[in-house]
Amino acid sequence: MDSTNQLSPAQFLQHQLQEVISLLEKQQLEKSLLDRSPGAHHELLETVLRKQQETRLHEKLAALHPADIAYILESLPLDERKIVWNAIEASHHGQVLVEMSDAVRQTLISGMESEDLASVAENLDADEIADLADGLPKNAMLKILRSLNSEERKHVNAVLAYEDDQVGAFMDFGMITIREDLTLKAIADYIRKLGKLPGHTDKLFVVDQQDVVKGVLPLSRLLTHAPFLFVADAMVTDFVQFQVDQDVSEASRAFERYDLISAPVVDNGGRLQGRLCVDSILDYIREENDEDRLIQAGVSEEEDLFSSVWKSARNRWSWLLINVTTAFISTRIIGLFEDAILQLVALASLTPIIAATGGNTGNQTSILIIRSLALGQITPLNVGRLIKKELSLALLNGTFIGLVVGSVAYFLYRDKALAGVMALAMFLNLLVAVVAGLAIPLLRHKFDKDPAAGATVMLTSITDAMGFFIFLGLASVFLL
Repeated sequence: MDSTNQLSPAQFLQHQLQEVISLLEKQQLEKSLLDRSPGAHHELLETVLRKQQETRLHEKLAALHPADIAYILESLPLDERKIVWNAIEASHHGQVLVEMSDAVRQTLISGMESEDLASVAENLDADEIADLADGLPKNAMLKILRSLNSEERKHVNAVLAYEDDQVGAFMDFGMITIREDLTLKAIADYIRKLGKLPGHTDKLFVVDQQDVVKGVLPLSRLLTHAPFLFVADAMVTDFVQFQVDQDVSEASRAFERYDLISAPVVDNGGRLQGRLCVDSILDYIREENDEDRLIQAGVSEEEDLFSSVWKSARNRWSWLLINVTTAFISTRIIGLFEDAILQLVALASLTPIIAATGGNTGNQTSILIIRSLALGQITPLNVGRLIKKELSLALLNGTFIGLVVGSVAYFLYRDKALAGVMALAMFLNLLVAVVAGLAIPLLRHKFDKDPAAGATVMLTSITDAMGFFIFLGLASVFLL
């Protein structure tokens, strides 16, 4: 019996990720050994070895669900991610892209040719193509639209016509419509001839000749009611439906309240436009929850766990600069009294900036780590590279923000020594904050504690205390 069958879903994903990482490490080892022993047939051996490596990885990935492959790609650094992506069957690229986060998806799309991008839509539904549309180059999207038949093109354009927060942007078209003057036996025979039902089908939609929704026929009624009954006698007329321009957050609450699996989506005239399914609602709720948590800490939703240091830095600068600005506003209130004891008030008014910015930086790091731990993306094999990336980011952010606050301090007080102390203190406290933001959740996770529990309180205490100590300590040495 395969031992993987005994694993929980989370353990299964971790097991698959570890196996892929092991294959990648084996590839690297084999390549390094071959490079150390060049011979007459080096190029031939290298080609054969590369083919063998690609075959092993391809066979491993071919047995996995697209969602599992997406998870593995999200958990790998950029260089290894590209190796795995190239080993995936081209016909499966579309399904894998749909399942992954926008940030990781963009790293893969940016390296693909327009012809390859145009082919990713071959096995996708209209709503899935629309989901990818924002990240695709215009010429690739035009090729995709030209490859679709008129009905598919109409469906894609219908979804793209709505805003991201409207129900119409989340609807799909895999529904079965019926007339109310048919018998249940006729409906059952029709479904039997179809051979299969669209996913998440728990009810059929009853429409008239103008496609106005008159009711819904739950599959449970189709199976339990007498076959000679007409649809009009068995259908439910008191049902939940949504307008295409309705806020999807309202729809999500309705799905939770009424335990819905699917529901019709209609226009202002009540005509059926598509359906809304529970899988789309769950995706929306998860994405909104993740985005809210990241935004609270000033981390962009678009940040990839293993994106470049420069890109991660740019994603975080805006919030850090806002934080610095608001902190300077509060310090100017204290600064109104600096005529009395100028130097002491200058130190007292600038100190909170160091602590506040350090606290924000620590929260950015810790929340990204906590989220990644919850998703199982951090492993003993990649944690070292993640720590190195975050420390590099701390050096870059510390330098940038240190120069900004040092310049502002000089503009306010015309004191070069004070500005230098301010810049250096900011740089050192951001390093401390990132170390704390990494250490607290990682150490708690290592000792089987909740990484998120108390993380904010501990971070605030550390960054405040160290911020005061570093700034005032440097000031005592260089200013007083």
